[in-house]
Amino acid sequence: MALFGKDLGIDLGTINTLICERDEIVLHEPTIVAIDIDELKIVEVGQAAREMDGRVPEAIEVMRPLRNGVIADFEVTHRMLGHFVEKVCGPARLFKPRVMITVPYGVTSVEGRAVHEAVLQAGSREAHLIQEPLAAAIGVGLPIATPSGNMVVNLGGGAVQAAVIAMTGIVAAETVRIGGAALDEAIVNYVRKKYGLIIGMRMAEEAKIRIGASVIQDEERTMEIQGQDQVTGMPRPITLSTSEVVEALQETMHLQLTAIRKVLELTPPELASDIIDRGMVICGGGALLRGMDRWLTRETGVPAYLAEEPVACVAKGASKALTMLDRLRRILPTI
Repeated sequence: MALFGKDLGIDLGTINTLICERDEIVLHEPTIVAIDIDELKIVEVGQAAREMDGRVPEAIEVMRPLRNGVIADFEVTHRMLGHFVEKVCGPARLFKPRVMITVPYGVTSVEGRAVHEAVLQAGSREAHLIQEPLAAAIGVGLPIATPSGNMVVNLGGGAVQAAVIAMTGIVAAETVRIGGAALDEAIVNYVRKKYGLIIGMRMAEEAKIRIGASVIQDEERTMEIQGQDQVTGMPRPITLSTSEVVEALQETMHLQLTAIRKVLELTPPELASDIIDRGMVICGGGALLRGMDRWLTRETGVPAYLAEEPVACVAKGASKALTMLDRLRRILPTI
């Protein structure tokens, strides 16, 4: 327990931001901000801003300040983080929190410094960075301090990251900056090409969550989606099925798979045998897509299984990493 201020683990994602305190998720909000363009003022943040997406006048822009896992707009990001930290710690806090915040594996020093500076300006007294695959492994509870190999795959909204970890260090890792948002885009393109219907990213995401899958399912679900006819411009509904979503996602999913295959190729033979025996643990929002564990097992030949809390484990791992700071300091990204 922190004597002076809170200890927070923050999973700063392209789609969602989670904050964990002492193994409990205390905030889970969309990483999205609504801005008044004329006054350059933030109108809403998080879920409230997401509900405004596509429903606001031109004077208000609803935007995601992160793209492919890294900061695209520094000013908006640090103000958004400030809002989230204030929501967790309260506006009149005597002591600022100590924060461990996640970054994708392989970020440049400039990208890492931007995250570090953003969380300091958001109101933390001390900030540390941790690679998302390492945070995920800690959050899942993998025995990362042992000489045996542990493989974790984080299917995030902005990127897919895979890593093999042993002796509290990353032995091999790879990041492909094609995440869940790219899957939504694939559904948008599929519906436009097949039905001549223009739908929004939010509608595509809803279809992915409600009826989507990575492999053909025994249970075929359907969903009516509304869009704009590409020719007439008039509103028109269609019915989309699970098998169609599976077809729409395959090309993008195979691009994501390159990160996992690359890591398996880079893994030393001694650790590769551990991975085959133990399998790979998958986490992140993309892991919730039905059949993802079966699809990865089929495509890689390595058993894949779903983490117990696939969405929360990265934030929980970041929080727990603060208690292991002395052991982890040598492998954490330096600023």
